Amino acid sequence: QVQLVESGGGLVQAGGSLRLSCAASGRTGFMYAMGWFRQAPRKEREFVAALLWNGGATYYVDSVKGRFTISRDNAKNTVYLQMNSLKPDDTAVYYCAAADTTSYGSRWYERAQYNFWGQGTQVTVSS
Repeated sequence: QVQLVESGGGLVQAGGSLRLSCAASGRTGFMYAMGWFRQAPRKEREFVAALLWNGGATYYVDSVKGRFTISRDNAKNTVYLQMNSLKPDDTAVYYCAAADTTSYGSRWYERAQYNFWGQGTQVTVSS
């Protein structure tokens, strides 16, 4: 089992920045990837970014490329999501996720790829 705890959400004006953190504990030595997803009111949960634990490759949804950066601190088993130039459309609950399998191959944007989830943290961007 892997436990994930997110932090860093909040209220920010459009154009501002926030950094989300996700601390992982438990059987972290078996993780293949960690990712961030978000869910806005009345919308499906969508992929935001992913980072492969072996090699550090990163993936982003097109709408956040150039604005968001996913990174990690191996010593702390923590993944970060640096969010810059925030827009009102970025308002959502952000969820951290971890995968200890590769059931969907390299499709790191698939929700079903991830079998551990955090509780979510609210990000609100005002216009």
